[in-house]
Amino acid sequence: MTAPGSRVATLVAAVLAALSVGVAAQVPVSRPRITGIDHIVLRASDAAAAKRFYGDMLALLETTRAADKGAAGRLRFQVGERQWILVDPDLPAGEDERLPLLAFATPDLEQLAAHLTAQGIAVTRGDGAFRVADPDGHPLAFVQRAWPRDGSFGEVTHAPQPISTRILHAGLTVRDEAAANRFYKDILGFGEIWRGGRSEGTTDWINMRVPDGTDYLEYMLVSSPPDRRQRGVLHHVALLVPDIQAAWDAAGARTPAADRARLGPPNVGRNGRWQLNLYDGDGTRTELMEPFTVR
Repeated sequence: MTAPGSRVATLVAAVLAALSVGVAAQVPVSRPRITGIDHIVLRASDAAAAKRFYGDMLALLETTRAADKGAAGRLRFQVGERQWILVDPDLPAGEDERLPLLAFATPDLEQLAAHLTAQGIAVTRGDGAFRVADPDGHPLAFVQRAWPRDGSFGEVTHAPQPISTRILHAGLTVRDEAAANRFYKDILGFGEIWRGGRSEGTTDWINMRVPDGTDYLEYMLVSSPPDRRQRGVLHHVALLVPDIQAAWDAAGARTPAADRARLGPPNVGRNGRWQLNLYDGDGTRTELMEPFTVR
């Protein structure tokens, strides 16, 4: 006969084992890493004007890749070693949307696709990437690349001193913050680092940093569909610059005299950093921003 104390100990051990199995079964598989912004695709109505803005004024490295040949004259501007702004000069008259794709980098594409599929997110697979749509319908891509040792990717065809070597963030319109957070925060692991508004006590922008890097997505909160001008302001790309005054001077020097009146001046944003807004020929905003807050 088993002693009462032994029976109790055996029962407690069995209960603890069962609980342990239940807890282990509920632990989710770790989400694959998302390390930053890989590239952003913009649309323009005129290839020459796009080259003047992104290639001449911003002095971003213009490169070519075989993969772009089927993209109807796609222009590729390299930002630093591992990021790009891609411009498709196919914008038709009357089209308001000029930001058709934002792409993030991951070192494990297959696991990330499986993670999203398990969360009920529809995944469209491609060559070295897959696409999804966020709750506002914005197309997103996730990309895995094998980087060359020198960091370059493609043949450089235009190489002045670039105004920036880093895409810091991109902005997308968001109508439902809670729905966006369920996708970006709960499923993808993005985390809020700042929020602010045009006036004290309001929230118009929320910065959501990628889980495994320092780039971030900026929620541009809206309550109704923006018009063409507003869309060009809200859907934007932000480049990091070490000195906003030097960036302003460089942009002015590279701008035809007749257009210089439209430049700047720089201002201190609600986040306390020096900023400068520049617009391409179709009204798409490129924001320049210093890395530190003003003292």
